[in-house]
Amino acid sequence: MGDIKNRAKKKKLPGNLYDKRLIYNYETREYGTIPPDTSREQFRWVSEVAYKNVHRIVARGYDTTELVEAGYGFADMLFIDFQARIPLIEEVKMLNYILILGLEDGLSSTAAMARIAAKSNVFLTQGAGASILAFGHAYGAYSAFGNMMDKYYSLVENKSKSIEEAAELLAEENMGEPHLGVSNLMLKDTAAKCIFTRAEKLGVSRKYIPFMKKVVAAAQKMSEEPVELDLLGAIGSAMMDLGFTPGATWSIMAITRAYAAGAHWIEEIEREGYVKLGETLTPREDYDGPPERTVPSLEQRLKAAKPYKSETLEEWKQKRDEMKKLYGSGHTIEEEIEDARKIGSSKKSDKKEK
Repeated sequence: MGDIKNRAKKKKLPGNLYDKRLIYNYETREYGTIPPDTSREQFRWVSEVAYKNVHRIVARGYDTTELVEAGYGFADMLFIDFQARIPLIEEVKMLNYILILGLEDGLSSTAAMARIAAKSNVFLTQGAGASILAFGHAYGAYSAFGNMMDKYYSLVENKSKSIEEAAELLAEENMGEPHLGVSNLMLKDTAAKCIFTRAEKLGVSRKYIPFMKKVVAAAQKMSEEPVELDLLGAIGSAMMDLGFTPGATWSIMAITRAYAAGAHWIEEIEREGYVKLGETLTPREDYDGPPERTVPSLEQRLKAAKPYKSETLEEWKQKRDEMKKLYGSGHTIEEEIEDARKIGSSKKSDKKEK
């Protein structure tokens, strides 16, 4: 006990790190990997992505400190983490182009979630986390889009259909779906087309971008309204041509948008401030529910809810009409039930006519 007190005087550590029940001295505990405990079975999580010790963090075999010192950046690390390779300079330029373009999409549902959370005086990370709750297929659909592209392009690769036939089949079977990548969202906005132009200029347009162009052409012929390539179709195709899987594309773009959500959080609190604990007063004019009414006493509730017996049908109907006036009563539910005998007889008559 004396040793623990001496350690506490020397340096104040948080929590219960000086608790005498601890099985080790926190100040002299080794850094890095903990030696296996031979007294019990260990949980082992083996990963081919990365490892770290006190000296360095290694991703896919590359020392991250050495990568940074050599001049590699964030986009390079995405290729290393997801594809275990050093990317071409043109591929890095294309990925940076996509990430910057996809960083902000205006006051979307995700941005709104971040702003709502910001009003409650939370941390920025909580605001970004709230925005992620709005991510989904209706928002991004990158995984659904990518899986769709893989499914139909496989018909081209196994030579069962030409690229035009596969594109027409894709457009026909997915017309109107939110993950099609072709819609009326960007009829006047050229951002989506610019992604394809940039990819072709850099020489990283491989198989998915040409295929998507065929899909757009097929969809435009089938659609009753004007449609055009949108950001989902452009970003999804370009990311897959860079070698990213549908799932990787979704996660990368979702996190990218989370940065934008953080910017919305900052603007919300800097411009509008926050309400203590989210206690916002709701104006009377924003309320459109039932008018104000008197709260009944418990005695009245017991009387109203008291079960009743009826001797005649008229008496039952009278009491049921009274119960309908009680708000929340099941007696207020009107149900139209057809006579089963009539339903059966109508089916028999139909058969006779046939």
